[in-house]
Amino acid sequence: MTQFDPSFSPDRPYPPGVGAARIEPSVLARFFNAVYAWMAVGLGVTALVAFLVSTRPDVVLSVISPGTFLLLFVIEIALVATIAGAVQRIGPTAATLLFLFYAALNGITLSMILLVYAHAVIVSAFVVTAGMFLATSLYGYLTRRDLTSMGAYLFMALIGLVLASVVSIFWHPTALTVAINYAGVLIFVGLTAYDTQRLKIIALQTANDPTLASRLAISGALALYLDFLNLFLFILSIMGSDRRR
Repeated sequence: MTQFDPSFSPDRPYPPGVGAARIEPSVLARFFNAVYAWMAVGLGVTALVAFLVSTRPDVVLSVISPGTFLLLFVIEIALVATIAGAVQRIGPTAATLLFLFYAALNGITLSMILLVYAHAVIVSAFVVTAGMFLATSLYGYLTRRDLTSMGAYLFMALIGLVLASVVSIFWHPTALTVAINYAGVLIFVGLTAYDTQRLKIIALQTANDPTLASRLAISGALALYLDFLNLFLFILSIMGSDRRR
């Protein structure tokens, strides 16, 4: 099984153990085509399930009940941990099915936004998110700057964001909500660039192991899917704060 070298820097032309003659643009293209394709499929599944569930207000009401919502949240966290932790052991088919199941569950929990926000606001937020995500992911792919050190800071910032979000449930002044939304956008913009560069390194290091590359493409799609989805939710909250139904 391919071993990853955490000291590998994108400033080096090739990862350790991979000769220059064996690295071709097609290696990166094949890996990222798979990553972005599965990410798009995941987003499509989430959107479709969210739409279908939103047509049944009674189902939405049962989903947002504290018990059901908490159960779905726990299952989603468990799925993310399973995909991330077992992706090098399970087959590509199993990893794909787990990812799609997770995307469908997200569609169920997010169906409420179709009843809370006007559709025009949702579309506008999606377009803004897509443009911002594309620009940031391209930066992470093309930059020669090593973004590795950003990972620890972004993770700590994400923990702070989660804690602030929990506080806002019980104490939610407008200033705190606005701060959380803008901080969320900044954090997930940073994570998009960081994750894209990390996936570029993985693509190079799995150049000679197509089976492992196909499995890691699914975990990469999950990472970028989460970056996009969270970025969208924060942008939607910003754009829709004064325009809810």
